[in-house]
Amino acid sequence: MPNARQYAKMTAMGWNFLFFANSILLGVGLAMDAFSVSIVNAIAEPEMRRRRQCAIAGVYAFFQFAMPMAGWICVRQLALAFTAFQKFIPWTALVLLSYIGAKMIWESASSQKEKCKACKKSSCASCEENKRVPASPAVLLLQGIATSIDALSVGFTIAEYGALLAATASLIIALVTFAICMTGLLIGKAAGQKLTFRAQTVGGCILIFIGLEIFIRGALL
Repeated sequence: MPNARQYAKMTAMGWNFLFFANSILLGVGLAMDAFSVSIVNAIAEPEMRRRRQCAIAGVYAFFQFAMPMAGWICVRQLALAFTAFQKFIPWTALVLLSYIGAKMIWESASSQKEKCKACKKSSCASCEENKRVPASPAVLLLQGIATSIDALSVGFTIAEYGALLAATASLIIALVTFAICMTGLLIGKAAGQKLTFRAQTVGGCILIFIGLEIFIRGALL
């Protein structure tokens, strides 16, 4: 652990253009999975209001702030245990996103089998709209964890920062994530209005693909 003089020097050196640029780039890289999941949620809920969009983006931003800070604490306090846990990160993301995606596909397939009592058809535009179920708080929580868990590794990147620098970097990552997720929600909302049928199936497949992508990326590192 650095002494007081080394800590002050390290903190003073951190407040520069490179620090902010690196934090923003980290935020962009880490937010890509949350961006994709945001699109999925908006596809399934094309009439999503701005307040809910902010809430969903806020959930992902919160976890993108919390995970790097948790990683920073683990690296500085529990380095060996954190290193051992790293190998389970890709598996955790794969399991969570695959579960959510499979659940969406199952619900979509089940709804297609139910005939509307009004129109007597297996599916129609109005019925499909009514069957779209917004992501519950529990689902959003799982999505937030799954899309940000790899940000724990950022703890190694910011391990030499002091607490204030680490918190600032994590906050920048969270703000970038919020902005990117809001963009994803707007894109998904526009797409969801056109995908009258099979919106949940498409969204579920995308989530499973994201989980596989995180797993493969983690396995190759």
